[in-house]
Amino acid sequence: MGFASAVEPLRVANRFVPDAYRWKILSLDGGPVRASNGMSLNVDATLVSAQTVQTLFVVAGFNPLQAYQGALGDILRRLDRQGATLGAIDTGAFVLAQARLLHNQPVTLHWEAQSAFKERYPTLAVTQELFEWGERRISCAGGTAAMDMMLALIGKSHGQALAATVSEQFLHGPVRSPSDHQRTEVVARFGVHDRKLVQAIQGMQMHLEELLAIDDLAGRIGITRRQLERLFAAHLQTSPAAFYLSLRLDRARQLLEQSDMGIMAIAVACGFSSASHFGRAYRQHFGLRPKDQRAR
Repeated sequence: MGFASAVEPLRVANRFVPDAYRWKILSLDGGPVRASNGMSLNVDATLVSAQTVQTLFVVAGFNPLQAYQGALGDILRRLDRQGATLGAIDTGAFVLAQARLLHNQPVTLHWEAQSAFKERYPTLAVTQELFEWGERRISCAGGTAAMDMMLALIGKSHGQALAATVSEQFLHGPVRSPSDHQRTEVVARFGVHDRKLVQAIQGMQMHLEELLAIDDLAGRIGITRRQLERLFAAHLQTSPAAFYLSLRLDRARQLLEQSDMGIMAIAVACGFSSASHFGRAYRQHFGLRPKDQRAR
C-alpha cells in the first residue's frame, strides 16, 4: 500500500503536467521483489546502477532488516555523499537507521513498528507525524500516508491546486497535514468521552515500561482511585489495572512481531519484572506463549 500510494500520485500528476516526474523502481540485485501480499513487483534496474539520483525512497514492510546487507548500506551512503535526498516509506526507516543515515533529524514510521524502532535505535527521535520532511531526509508512516507525503511534494513543486486535483482523482478528500495523527485518538478508538478517563488512558500509554501505580495515576488527574475505578467500570466494563495490562500486552505483541528483541528484553520494555510473569500474562490474554507468537 505504501509503495502504490507513493507512485500513483506522481503518475496522475503527469496527466495534468506532462513529464513533471520521472521515476525508476530499483532492487539490490535487479530482480523482482515479492510484496507482503504475494504480488511480484518487477524493477527497472539494480540499485548499484543508480549513479545520479535526486531522491531515493526505501520501501519496506514486515521484517525490514531481513534482506539488509552491508552492500545495501554502502550504496545508500554513497548516494548520500553524492547529495541525494534519502526517504523511507513505512519501515524503510529501519534500513536508513541501520545504514547510519538518520542522525539528528526526526523520523516517523508506522505506529505498529515504532516501539521496535525505539528499542533498537534509542538515540533517534521518533514522531507520530504522518510524514517528516527534513533536510535531505524524508520519512512517512506508510499506507495512505505515502500519498499525503507525495501530495505535499506535488504542492510544493507545482502548487496546491495540482495537489488538490490529484487528491480528487483518488477520492482522497482534503490533503492531510504531517501533524495529523496516525492512530485514532483515544476518544474515537475506545469510544470514551469523559475527560478524566481520556487523561488516564493517555497516562497509561505514556508509561508502558516504567509503570504508574493506579493510585498515582488517579492523583495525576485529580481524582481518587475509587473514582477512577468507577469510570473504567462504567465506560469500559473493566478495571484500570486490567486495561493497563492489556495496553502493555498489545505493545509486547507488536515487539514480538516487529523486532528481533529477546523475550526477556520485551518483558522489561513492557513493564514486567520477569519472563515467567510476562509469559503467563501473555498466554492468558492471547491464548499462546510469546515464543509461539514470534514463531507465527
